[in-house]
Amino acid sequence: MSNSDIKIRVIVTGATGMVGEGVLQTCLQNPRVEEVLIINRKPSGFTHPKLKEIIHADFFDISPIAHELRGYNACFFCLGVSSVGMKEPEYYNLTYTLTMHVAETLSSLNPDMTFCYISGASTDSTEKGKMMWARVKGKTENDLTKLPFKQEYNFRPGMMKAAAGAKNTPGFYKYLAWLYPLLRALGMATTITEVGQAMINSVIKGYPKNVLEIKDIIELAKE
Repeated sequence: MSNSDIKIRVIVTGATGMVGEGVLQTCLQNPRVEEVLIINRKPSGFTHPKLKEIIHADFFDISPIAHELRGYNACFFCLGVSSVGMKEPEYYNLTYTLTMHVAETLSSLNPDMTFCYISGASTDSTEKGKMMWARVKGKTENDLTKLPFKQEYNFRPGMMKAAAGAKNTPGFYKYLAWLYPLLRALGMATTITEVGQAMINSVIKGYPKNVLEIKDIIELAKE
């Protein structure tokens, strides 16, 4: 199958957050994406002819909905939490344990799947640094690469500019948005739309590295 023939059937997690919402909207607007499944703990309020939604409360056990997760060739994993105010065991559970459970289930159901994980700039691949969140993200990245997906990519965006009209932008974001042009000029920021487009293109044409820094995301987002 040539790249031009590839149609994407994608699962998106975290659609009720800023990043997941932007990635979802990018998918819905892209003609190469023929079907999108979102899995949420609560209704998202989004409707679209290509969109299906499953409400499932416990992401630590998705076995009850496993039969509905077959037949997809991509997962854009945008579900995540801030480490602010968290102890390491709690953050580890919500970041590493939860992500690996979902990924292990999907890799067993869909061996032809490309899995894209939203990580973060300065993630620690050695798993030994001083920053707790960076160690946990690093372990998550490292262990995701070991799963039997067709392809697995770890996206490390810096500051991200929200998509136009986004409903799930945090309130504090408006106080930081003015920084975007400066950080973009310094190569430290991208748009969420670029992240979504880069994920789509990773499924269609691949990328030579499985850890994508900001410059890689911007490059891969190009048509």
